[in-house]
Amino acid sequence: QVQVVESGGGLVQAGGSLRLSCVASGSIFSINAMGWYRQAPGKQRELVASITKGGRLNYADSVKGRFTISRDNAKNTAYLQMNSLKPEDTAVYYCNVAYNTLRDYWGQGTQVTVSS
Repeated sequence: QVQVVESGGGLVQAGGSLRLSCVASGSIFSINAMGWYRQAPGKQRELVASITKGGRLNYADSVKGRFTISRDNAKNTAYLQMNSLKPEDTAVYYCNVAYNTLRDYWGQGTQVTVSS
């Protein structure tokens, strides 16, 4: 049973920082890509950042220069360093893990709240 577990969310003031972690476990297969998505109330889930096994990065325009995604392949873990947070970054942040079996899995989400 594949499990994807996020952690690191919380309440922070505007301009502050948070670091999210995502750990995947329970599969013998290799992970192709790991990504962070977010969903604010009343809005669709959107891609924040993603990273492939080879280290190719992709960021939403709204977070470029403020957020940094990284991963530890040996630990099946991805991180999202979020700096200069804004109230509009408030959302539930989800981790998505895509395996080389063409299946992907979601975590349960972690709440990030940025106060003004």
